[in-house]
Amino acid sequence: MNKNLLSIRSMLKSPLNIVVLIVMTYVLITFLIWPNLSLLLGVFRQNGEWSLDVFSKLFASERAMKSLRNSIILAFALCITVNVVGIFIVLVTRYFDIKGSRILFLGFATPLLYGGVVMVSAYNLIYGSNGYLTNAAARIFPEMDTNWFKGALAVILVMTFTGTGSHLLFLSDSISKIDYQTIEASKQMGASTWQTFRAVVLPVLRPMVFAITILTFLGGLGALTAPLILGGENFQTISPMILTFSRTVSSRDLAATLAMFLGIMTIIMLAILNRAEKGGTYFSVSKVPVALQKQKIDNPVVNAIVHFLAWLLWLIYVTPPVLIFIFSFTNASAISSGQIRFADFTLSNYARIFTDPAAIKPFAISIAYSAVASVVVVFAMLFVARLIQRHRNTVTIWLEYLLHIPWLLPGTMIALGLLLTFSTPQPLVFGQVLSGTVILLAIGYVIEKIPFTLRMLKASYTGVPDNLEEAGSLLGASEFNIFRKILLPIVLPVAAAITARNFNALLDNYDTAIFLAHPFYQPLGIFIYNATESDTLNDTTALTFVYTVLLMIISSLVLYSVYGRSSKPSHARRRFGLGWLRNIFRRRALPTKMNEVMN
Repeated sequence: MNKNLLSIRSMLKSPLNIVVLIVMTYVLITFLIWPNLSLLLGVFRQNGEWSLDVFSKLFASERAMKSLRNSIILAFALCITVNVVGIFIVLVTRYFDIKGSRILFLGFATPLLYGGVVMVSAYNLIYGSNGYLTNAAARIFPEMDTNWFKGALAVILVMTFTGTGSHLLFLSDSISKIDYQTIEASKQMGASTWQTFRAVVLPVLRPMVFAITILTFLGGLGALTAPLILGGENFQTISPMILTFSRTVSSRDLAATLAMFLGIMTIIMLAILNRAEKGGTYFSVSKVPVALQKQKIDNPVVNAIVHFLAWLLWLIYVTPPVLIFIFSFTNASAISSGQIRFADFTLSNYARIFTDPAAIKPFAISIAYSAVASVVVVFAMLFVARLIQRHRNTVTIWLEYLLHIPWLLPGTMIALGLLLTFSTPQPLVFGQVLSGTVILLAIGYVIEKIPFTLRMLKASYTGVPDNLEEAGSLLGASEFNIFRKILLPIVLPVAAAITARNFNALLDNYDTAIFLAHPFYQPLGIFIYNATESDTLNDTTALTFVYTVLLMIISSLVLYSVYGRSSKPSHARRRFGLGWLRNIFRRRALPTKMNEVMN
């Protein structure tokens, strides 16, 4: 009997493993495979017959074709802008000797404290037609077009600043591994600062830059929030069109077709990334590296220009969160006029959040959804990850691949599949209609976080010796007791950290919520998006400012709970009290390589 069959037999001897396999098979088929399969079948099978007419309908739709072009334009544009800005801010904070680099670093890190619909709405509330800075500029220049922050430019700008977080996370780690002796050797051989950067630094960064570029391209291709809020009528992309088409029965086939296009492009780009990484060349600088020392820019003109650009970018990064914090303490009249006076400051906005049931409702709903989904997905993956890690056979390999489907498909496609599939009674859920219920959004959140949670928990189990379980079995302990008393205490810190990160990421979720949320129980992401509408009351806008501040506080506390307590005191912490934030960038929290995901 071969090794694979022996592993399967050994696995099936445990009743706990059998229960886990049955439950996960049901979840996979019901909420992941069947919805996406039915979405694809709906594209090619209409009125009981197989047909390709939907493609003719798609090509005949001017809006659909324009959205495709805009998505491709956005994806390629972001590959340039995000890399230019991202590489620059990493170099000025980690490689070059720039005055005030610690303060610059904290400013550039602000997108990690708030993002998605919150960040897009923040920029819109500051630079939009009724934004503070736009109103201020209009008083100086009366003929100014107050709608300047609309269209492709606005979308690209906001998504550029949102996307540079990946560079801070991963390129900073790559630069820290450069051997200083190699740089010194290059300089002693007469190489200039630029030549040294090109010959020594750039080869180290290139593999990670390539990976980030692919992920940036996919992010631009499937972008929903930024084009929806800032794109206007002239710059709508695929995902907003999917949302629009899905709301009408007659055009849902177009929505499904566009979603399928996103899925195909995602799989192709990830396959390219995986192939490039397997055959790529990684630059090694030294077996015993010497810690990098920041490099001075010798040319005084270039040095002045770099300093100016660094601080200009810093100002762009920090302006939205600072103004939002200030306006969260002002009354509605100050928001409408765009003028800040001492008499306008008040605590009434915060008081309303915590005393008015209607005001606190979306916040409480988001907390409830995020907490439930985070706990459920971590609890389930605790068992699944151990099963996959302990028993490597055909069954567990396929199980792992299938559970990574949410990483291979865009969230828009998965959400649309759930929405359309469960809008009619389904035998797999005992004839129930789940669309429009509170449970479907929770299911969508859980599915969205399965790959990341599984990957991280599987890695945590790697360091657990198998003989611990064997010892428990010899002592007569059941499978569940072995898990509860031996395995769980070991992986619990990692599980808690993953739960915190998932909770943080789901708090302001919009992309999934807009498809699956109950109309009377809408989470915070939808409320914040609605506050960006031109006819929104100033009181609602004030609440949005408060929500944004609270989300940034929660994000900071979550990051500290995950990283801060484990980091040692440092000079940065003593000076700023935020040394924990820098520690985030020394630890790779997210897998960026497809071979890491699948192995």
